[in-house]
Amino acid sequence: MGFKCGIVGLPNVGKSTLFNALTATAAAEAANYPFCTIEPNVGRVGVPDNRLYELARIAGSGKIIPTQLEFVDIAGLVRGASRGEGLGNQFLGHIREVDAIVHVVRCFEDSDITHVEGEIHPIRDIDIIETELMLADLESLEKRMPALEKKLRLKDPQALIQYPLMERALNLLKEGKPARFVQCAPEEKIELQRLQLITTKPILYVCNVAENEARTGNRFTELVKERAAKEEARSVLISAAIEAEVASLESEEEKVEFLESLGLHETGLARVIREGHSLLNLITFFTIGPKEAHAWTVEKGAKAPQAAGEIHTDFERGFICAETISYEDYVAFQGEQGSKAAGKLRLEGRDYVVQDGDIFHFRFNV
Repeated sequence: MGFKCGIVGLPNVGKSTLFNALTATAAAEAANYPFCTIEPNVGRVGVPDNRLYELARIAGSGKIIPTQLEFVDIAGLVRGASRGEGLGNQFLGHIREVDAIVHVVRCFEDSDITHVEGEIHPIRDIDIIETELMLADLESLEKRMPALEKKLRLKDPQALIQYPLMERALNLLKEGKPARFVQCAPEEKIELQRLQLITTKPILYVCNVAENEARTGNRFTELVKERAAKEEARSVLISAAIEAEVASLESEEEKVEFLESLGLHETGLARVIREGHSLLNLITFFTIGPKEAHAWTVEKGAKAPQAAGEIHTDFERGFICAETISYEDYVAFQGEQGSKAAGKLRLEGRDYVVQDGDIFHFRFNV
C-alpha cells in the first residue's frame, strides 16, 4: 500500500534540504529500513515506531521491517504556477498524484539566503501556495463540469452524485477557500476524494527554523500553528540545518549525543514522518516471528481481510480468520506463547475492524 506525501514550498525555504536529509537518513539506515530512490525526487522511508523494536526484541526477530511512506520533492512552485510559471504544469501533475501535502514554510531569518518575496512572512507564503492550488482546482472543475452536465441530463448515477459536490467545491473556491472545507455527508467524502482536487488533500505544515529555535519555535511558528489549528491541519517544528547535520553523522551514538546537546530527544524528520503517517488516517499492525518483525499499514476502519491483503492478495482471497493479540498483551505476557497461555490470543473473523498495534497471524485457504 503506497502512500505519498508531496513536499511543497516556495524557493529557498529548505524544502530540498529537508528531502535530502530524509533520503540520506533512510539510505544510512538501509540495514534496517528498506529504502530506494524511485526517481531523483522520490524517496521511500521507514516510519519510526518504538513498538516494532520492542516486539522484535521479545520475539528474537532476525530482521526488522518498518512500514513506509514515500516523500516526493515537488519542484516548480512559484507565484503563477497555476498559469504555467516556473515548472507549473509539471508541478501540478506531480502534486495531484500524492495523498497528502507537506508544506515547508520558512520561519527563520538569514540575510545570506534570499527570500523570493523579499521578507519573512510565513502566512503570506502559505497563502501564495494555497492560491495557486485553488486556482488549479478552479480551472480543473470549470473544464470538467460542462461534460458532467450532459451526463446529469441523462440521469447518469455517477453524475447525480458528483455534480452537486463539484458545484459546492467550485463555489467555495470562488470565495477563496480550499475545497477541503466543502460540507458533505460521510458517504460523500469518498466521492469528493475521487474528484482528485489538490485542495482536498490533508496538509502538514513544516516550520523550518534556525538551529537554536528547533526546540522552542518563534513568533513565526506560532502564526503557522494558529493557521493550522483553524484549518484542522497539523504543524511541526524542524531545523533543516540540524537534519542535514544528523544525516551526515555515521553512528547512532553520535546522532543521539548531537541532538541532546541541542536539547532534542529525536529528529524533526521522525516527527514529520510520524505526522505524515497520522495525517493519512493510517494505523499500523504487525506480523512477528523469529525471522522478522514486520510493520504494515492500513487505513483506519479497515477489516481483517483487508489487512491480510496488504501482505498478499491470496491471504485476503482465502481469508479464514486472524489469530490476534494486542500490542499491550504481547508485551505484558512476553510473546505469543505467554499471551496464548493467558487467554489473550483471539480468533477474529471477516468483520473484525483492525486496531492500531494488533499482532496478526492469518489463516487462509486458496
